[in-house]
Amino acid sequence: MGQKVRKAVIAAAGMGTRFLPQTKAMPKEMLPLVDKPIIQFVVEELVEAGIQDIIIVTGYSKRSIEDHFDTPNEDLVVNLKMGGESKAPLLDEVERIANFVYVRQKGPYGTGTPIMCAESIVGNEPFLYTWADDFIKAEPNRFKQLIAAYEEFGCSILGGVRVQSDADYDRYGMAGGKELRGGVYDVDVIVEKPGKANAPSDLATNSAYLLTPDIYEYLKNAADSLVPGKELHYNDALKSMIADGKRVIALEIENGKYYDAGNKLEYLKTLIDFALVHDEIGDDFRAYLQSMKF
Repeated sequence: MGQKVRKAVIAAAGMGTRFLPQTKAMPKEMLPLVDKPIIQFVVEELVEAGIQDIIIVTGYSKRSIEDHFDTPNEDLVVNLKMGGESKAPLLDEVERIANFVYVRQKGPYGTGTPIMCAESIVGNEPFLYTWADDFIKAEPNRFKQLIAAYEEFGCSILGGVRVQSDADYDRYGMAGGKELRGGVYDVDVIVEKPGKANAPSDLATNSAYLLTPDIYEYLKNAADSLVPGKELHYNDALKSMIADGKRVIALEIENGKYYDAGNKLEYLKTLIDFALVHDEIGDDFRAYLQSMKF
């Protein structure tokens, strides 16, 4: 078994241009799924998986994320306490639920840069890497499954789901290699958006990874050789790790459904799914949808 996984990095520096003008003043990570921002669902999953320190890599105009996870102000706490037992669950919701560190992203664009920005805080430890606008809803949750796989294999683990359509082969990175058992691959190739004809498998690696600290060396090498204007991607480092004989496992998240809330249509689909299972409004919302005439 490797080191205990205690830390997570959330990439949250994107501009959210696909949601303008809404995201001019509010980060896309704070868009609500009924009554919780998207990023809170991600944080709650991490806490449930035993993560103690959450590093959120942000850009400018993201202050509301920090405020959301800060200790609630005294007026709000008093108001909720005065509400008695009916307000007690809401008080629990707004209490600080983890140790947060906020880092401003600096460096080239790309999915590898948030990892680099968090290096001094993560240190020589394995860590979870994820985003705040897409996720895999699963039971057990995806982070628990990644940690269990890490405890078994002791190497970097790439979470993912099976593609649902031919178009998905052009949207996601795909991993291939020897299948050790159902949904578990010893990765020997990672291909970005390969198209169905060139895909090494039907497993798209997205939403969450568990990475070992040796990825930093490979990211630095990739950054040093980066052509001006090009983006720095974590997959560049992972490919070099595999070429050097480092083991990487791809894991299909069991009982998982992938949600991409990073564009308008997929966000609305996600919102509807979450509204339908919401404890307070689910039944009424379902009845409303059924009553609509199209």
